[in-house]
Amino acid sequence: MAERIVSFYDPLADHYHLIFDDWNKTIERQAGILNPLLVARLQSSSLKILDCACGIGTQALGLAGLGHRVVASDLSPAAVNRARSEAEKRSLKIAFHVSNMAALTEIAESDFDVVAALDNALPHLTVDQLNRAVVAMRSKLKADGLFIASIRDYDALILQRPTMQEPAFYGVEGNRRIVHQVWDWTSNTSYILHLYITVQSGQSWTTHHFISEYRCLLREELILALQSAGFQEIQWLGPAESGFYQPLVVARWREN
Repeated sequence: MAERIVSFYDPLADHYHLIFDDWNKTIERQAGILNPLLVARLQSSSLKILDCACGIGTQALGLAGLGHRVVASDLSPAAVNRARSEAEKRSLKIAFHVSNMAALTEIAESDFDVVAALDNALPHLTVDQLNRAVVAMRSKLKADGLFIASIRDYDALILQRPTMQEPAFYGVEGNRRIVHQVWDWTSNTSYILHLYITVQSGQSWTTHHFISEYRCLLREELILALQSAGFQEIQWLGPAESGFYQPLVVARWREN
């Protein structure tokens, strides 16, 4: 499983920003949504945050830019290298690690206010890996700390079984790109995702193709995993409520 995940994200790292109309604005916008949500729940404007599925840094960069102390990790070495480079460009001090979220053994600290796994990272995991990941994340939190994650709305998607995501067109004549996805369903609960990024340079077009596998992680399964790990106050926030582009789940770790 880990090898398949890395084989998707390593080649994607240099191109990941292209899936957004303006990645820098996305960094700013998402931080503007997540920051007040976390600050209000923890009653502090200076938080210690572990982003354990940081990718190229979309959330880690934004939250560090708002003054939070951020540690970021990912299974993909190429994604971590790209995120580290982006942090250096912005003069942001972020500690980066290559680490599997199902263990987080490379993260020495264990007193975080927040542990985050955003951008649909959890549905890469098997049932067993998910349960181990939730326990590993809990182990990194201080008492009353928060777990936060975002996933696609699989409760709806498992019924719809879409076969593609409509193309998005960005840029201007001579410097355009098309981003779209094709989903090949392999069972009622899993699919192969084909991500295509087609980039124009002058009169030439180049298509990049990336493949990954996801399973449909339903809300009830994630709730049960969180409860089994000892999390409480589990709350789902839809995009209409939070402003975030995917459903968010927030839970609190309270020591008995």
